[in-house]
Amino acid sequence: MMKLTWTALTVSLLTAGTAQAELTDVTFGTNWLAQTEHGGFYQAVADGTYEACGLNVSILPGGPQVNNRALLLAGKIDYHMGGDMLQAFNAVKEGVPVVAVAAMFQKIPQVLMAHPGKAETFEDLKNLKLLVGDNGYQSYYQWMIAQYGFSADQRAPYTFNPAPFLADDNTGMQGYLSSEPYLIEKEGGFVPDVFLLADAGYSTYATTIETMAPTIASKPDQVACFVDGSITGWYNYLFGDNAAANELIMADNPEMTQDKIDFAISKLLSEGIVISGDAETMGIGVMTDETVKDFFDKMVSAGVIDEDVNYADSFTTEFVGKGLGMDLVN
Repeated sequence: MMKLTWTALTVSLLTAGTAQAELTDVTFGTNWLAQTEHGGFYQAVADGTYEACGLNVSILPGGPQVNNRALLLAGKIDYHMGGDMLQAFNAVKEGVPVVAVAAMFQKIPQVLMAHPGKAETFEDLKNLKLLVGDNGYQSYYQWMIAQYGFSADQRAPYTFNPAPFLADDNTGMQGYLSSEPYLIEKEGGFVPDVFLLADAGYSTYATTIETMAPTIASKPDQVACFVDGSITGWYNYLFGDNAAANELIMADNPEMTQDKIDFAISKLLSEGIVISGDAETMGIGVMTDETVKDFFDKMVSAGVIDEDVNYADSFTTEFVGKGLGMDLVN
């Protein structure tokens, strides 16, 4: 009952002064096909949270042949769902004025999986052949080499096909906490051991909201509305009635089913993907300079990013850290 009351209060506050205003059309591009990891954004569309502060938000799903980030740079969309902060650092390096204004995930859900009994700790994964894709090899795997002593030789390319992993119990495989472990359980008939990179020290934020620096400068109220609405959406998606949001997700991605969604939500909650660390006291979506700098320093040490990149230009904390809903979470 408290959650419903908080939701109603939030919508009421957001609505104040905008009831008669014409809605502003904005488009939010995700970085993959519609899935549970986008749930809070779909929730804010489904329950009218964005509309309450004056925005008519359209969600444009990404996919293997879709580059929504390029559309953001071209001014074709207004906001984009970033993957991790390394993308934001690279934008600064390239002189592109993309800025992260919120981070819905305090932990990146990237995992490595092993067959039961083959690795008791994260470091034990050094004894296995690891299937890791090119993007992962160029980012988190370089950190694994620098931080833990993994080797380039033990890595084999991951082709998004679990068959090699299922066939060889001396092989590990990359995945996303909320999807691949469930796939392996269903197709392989066993529950894999799962190692979350974030818990091993890969400290990037994930599922960020990105926009262009000129948008922040010229439309700060719009940015605040979209960020606040997204934060509220994530709170309501995790703790309220998310049926309508899930219907929108499954409509945009027919391969997404309710059982997959239920598994993913359980993992987002149990592993503190959305609510952990600073978010427990400062609210969903929070970013801090300390955390961003910690990750930046790790990427510099791993040789992934140049130390002369001004990481502070990659994000702003102006729109987050307001503690939205945390009185009820705690």
